[in-house]
Amino acid sequence: MSEQGPAFVMDFGWRVWHPSPAKPRFTPPPGAVDAHCHVFGPGDVFPYAPSRKYTPCDGTKEDLFRLRDYLGFTRNVIVQATCHGADNRALLDAIAHSDGRARGVATVKRDVTDEELRRLHKGGVRGVRFNFVKRLVDRLPGAELQEIAARIAPLGWHIVIYFEAAELEELSDFFLALPAPLVVDHMGTPDVAQGADSPLFDRFMAFMAAREDIWCKVTCPERLSKEGPPHYSDVIPFGRRVVEAFPDRVLWGTDWPHPNMKTHTPDEGQLVDFIPHIAPTAELQRKLLVDNPMRLYWAD
Repeated sequence: MSEQGPAFVMDFGWRVWHPSPAKPRFTPPPGAVDAHCHVFGPGDVFPYAPSRKYTPCDGTKEDLFRLRDYLGFTRNVIVQATCHGADNRALLDAIAHSDGRARGVATVKRDVTDEELRRLHKGGVRGVRFNFVKRLVDRLPGAELQEIAARIAPLGWHIVIYFEAAELEELSDFFLALPAPLVVDHMGTPDVAQGADSPLFDRFMAFMAAREDIWCKVTCPERLSKEGPPHYSDVIPFGRRVVEAFPDRVLWGTDWPHPNMKTHTPDEGQLVDFIPHIAPTAELQRKLLVDNPMRLYWAD
């Protein structure tokens, strides 16, 4: 009798997270938060969604918390991965086992009940994510997203938005009309080749300035860079411009375990060492890594 195989097999060519990242030279300030990371499965416990666009390797809460401690961070904000769809069980399980050191951003559908929203809030969720990247999800109708936004606003949650830079012109009015604070993933995914002073990035900066409750994750140089590791120097001007313009509304995270990376396997030690290049002073570093995420995720 043959043994049963694994419940899920990761996609061919999937890049598994780094097994031994470098120890960062930069020491995060006490209480630092990795404000953008994920958990994947394990798939035999928390199955991946039938509608998923990719099947990853497992990246468990134990792996995530071990990395957190190794890098010198204190807390995590775990963002629901698209491979889990609107099944937030892996996310809630990770938060429940974090000793109060994790909060979450969930994915919900239009039919979510008020009881479920309250359960998610009690479980540590403080936001929902709307994904507009076509290669990852089927775009949801605007009316559905507006309805979800109106329902989560009384909970004091925010909305994380993930989009491609070229789509901001089309989506800007819709985003600005949403009745909750906004958090933009990965600096709006700029085209680094165009430069930090390009009209495309100027548009993003104008979007950030349009409301005082729009936040930005200055994350994922590994995804944006044309130069590549170890320094991702071509992304530094983008991150620094955002941090210096909006020091009280920026966040940082590892994006572990780096879903859908194609070019290389990121070394999280190198990603941590990117931080002082975009936030060069101790004051900016504390705002980016401690004060801002604590205000947004641990206010209650």
